[in-house]
Amino acid sequence: MTSKNNDQKNNDKNLSEETTSAPLAEKDTPKKESEPTKPEQPNKVEFEEKQGKRGVKLGTVAIVLSLIFGGGLTYKMLEQQSEYQTQIAHLQSQLEQAQSAMKQELSQVKEETIEKATTVTHKAEVVLGQQQKSIESLQLAVADVKGRRPNDWLLAEADYLVKLAGRKLFLEHDVESATQLMESADQRIAALNDPSLVGLRKAMANDITKLRVVPLVDRDGLVLRLTALQQQVDKLPLANALLPEAAAVEKQQVSEDIANWQDNLMTSLKDFSENFITFRTRDGNVIPLLSPQQHFYLKENIKAKLETAIKAVYQEQGEIYTTSLETADKWAMAFFNQDDNSVKEFNKTLSQLSKQDIQVEYPAKLESQNQLSDVIRERLRREVTTMTGTEDK
Repeated sequence: MTSKNNDQKNNDKNLSEETTSAPLAEKDTPKKESEPTKPEQPNKVEFEEKQGKRGVKLGTVAIVLSLIFGGGLTYKMLEQQSEYQTQIAHLQSQLEQAQSAMKQELSQVKEETIEKATTVTHKAEVVLGQQQKSIESLQLAVADVKGRRPNDWLLAEADYLVKLAGRKLFLEHDVESATQLMESADQRIAALNDPSLVGLRKAMANDITKLRVVPLVDRDGLVLRLTALQQQVDKLPLANALLPEAAAVEKQQVSEDIANWQDNLMTSLKDFSENFITFRTRDGNVIPLLSPQQHFYLKENIKAKLETAIKAVYQEQGEIYTTSLETADKWAMAFFNQDDNSVKEFNKTLSQLSKQDIQVEYPAKLESQNQLSDVIRERLRREVTTMTGTEDK
């Protein structure tokens, strides 16, 4: 645009110089030739008109050229501006993508850093907690050694006996052993002669009383008796086939009437045949003999029922124990010879054992166990406090 303006200014300047040069020439010519110039004025006017037309044409051309140049320059500038805007938009898109990627990377790095820091902190806390527990255990051990009294071993022994009694009671259901262990622990506490332990001895006395009330079941004796019955099953005799009583048959007599000779003949033949073959009519159910295979299965089933009862004794399953013995007793009465003394004794023993109660209600817990642990813990805590106060001074 600036070049077009400059060309236009130059053209206007040339036109102004040409127009101004003609009056100057007119002013100079009269000074030199005043009279002889009159015939040349028409030529000068034509020349000036030509010069004026020429200047107009040149100005028009200059204006057209300047417009064309300006339009081209404007188009070029618009095209470059569009390209610049496209490039700027592309750069902005790349910048936004780069910023988004950078934000994601920063977020990921931040999360990883936080996670690592949390892990390290957790590990440090765990290690610190373990060290703290180690320090506390060492303090307790040192306090136990430094502040141990001459008779403290009796308290520790009583604690061991009470814990052992709990295991005997709850794991083995050995009430007798648990009672003896509790009595031994009470003797250890009594040997301390410490008035502050009266509440503990009271709790131990209550536990001992509860254990003595629990009924004692001779489980080993029951199992031995059931085992003996198992071994006796193979020797029991089977019952014979049971037949109902035969119906009474009235014996027919031979008549003296000759007209009944046919009946008399049949009666005589029957009496004669009874010496060889006897026919009896019986009404009722007949219990047949068992086959050898059935006999074997019967005895094995009775043994299995006795074995189930043995397991129920140790597991304290009273219903299973009673049902098994009653079933075995029922089978023995149905298929063994009830006239035999061994069978009678077998059934009598089964009936007695089935009435035996094998389920026992045990105490839910030993009250003295927790109290004894609290006493020992309290004494250790006092010793640790005393030792810590001495070190601070």
